[in-house]
Amino acid sequence: MSVAWVFPGQGAQTIGMGKALAEAYPAAKAVFDEVDAALGEKLSALIWEGEIERLTLTANAQPALMATSLAAVAALKAEGIEVGQAAFVAGHSLGEYSALCAAGALSLADTARLLRIRGEAMQSAVPVGVGAMAALLGLDFATAAEVAAEAAQGEVCQAANDNDPAQVVVSGHKAAVERAVEIAKGKGAKRAVMLPVSAPFHCALMQPAADRMAEALAAVTVSAPVVPVVANVRAEAVCDPATIRQLLVEQVTGSVRWRESVLWMVGQGVTDFCEVGAGKALSGMIKRIAKDTTQKAVGTPEDVAGLKG
Repeated sequence: MSVAWVFPGQGAQTIGMGKALAEAYPAAKAVFDEVDAALGEKLSALIWEGEIERLTLTANAQPALMATSLAAVAALKAEGIEVGQAAFVAGHSLGEYSALCAAGALSLADTARLLRIRGEAMQSAVPVGVGAMAALLGLDFATAAEVAAEAAQGEVCQAANDNDPAQVVVSGHKAAVERAVEIAKGKGAKRAVMLPVSAPFHCALMQPAADRMAEALAAVTVSAPVVPVVANVRAEAVCDPATIRQLLVEQVTGSVRWRESVLWMVGQGVTDFCEVGAGKALSGMIKRIAKDTTQKAVGTPEDVAGLKG
């Protein structure tokens, strides 16, 4: 059995996530305390008893989801299950930062601050209402990329997230993304829906945010991870700190190649995936990508006990 640990991205956030872990494991509580200290505010209070509208703001959701994932990592470690036992780690978009932190490439405090900067930079890169994202269901990546190219018409429209064999997200100028929704329906998409997001992530419109992340990442220490990290933009493992830094900058404007990343890990012999943190979105995607693998989600003390057993 070869295991990969995977870390969720935006959209998995819920009020109360990680609270039971923090109550059951002092090491998990310490993660939330350290993130609060790094940000100079009680993000944990927002996560556990705040309003979902505030938690969903990308500048809050990104560090919050990372904190919840790393709290689960701490709980697993307390039970003798360590990330070093995994063959690979990977994360979806912001989840790549969680993966890097779990693997020791980034400190927890730096990861929290980087994700706060990343959230603010991605939010401010494009004025509200100028950009949009849409999910195209029932089209493969190649067809979705054709749809995006046809819809662009001089504007930005890119295939942003290759999530699984039948779900690709496109991102760009609002009018172009709306055109993509109509074109996709004509090309046999089962459904094509605009997504309730605050900015057009993972497309060329995010270049100002990529520039900001290049500055922020230049100022932090990146170490070699204890487990190879499968990078979103390459869909293969990387260990070199300079490469990791560069790919995190590219990731802001680049496609999240999640489907290919999962297939790459399966090709390296991975049979089991452990989704660490909030929700089970990645487990569902992985099941559709690689039907012969097993998926376990770890976000509660009960989940930790189940893995230990």
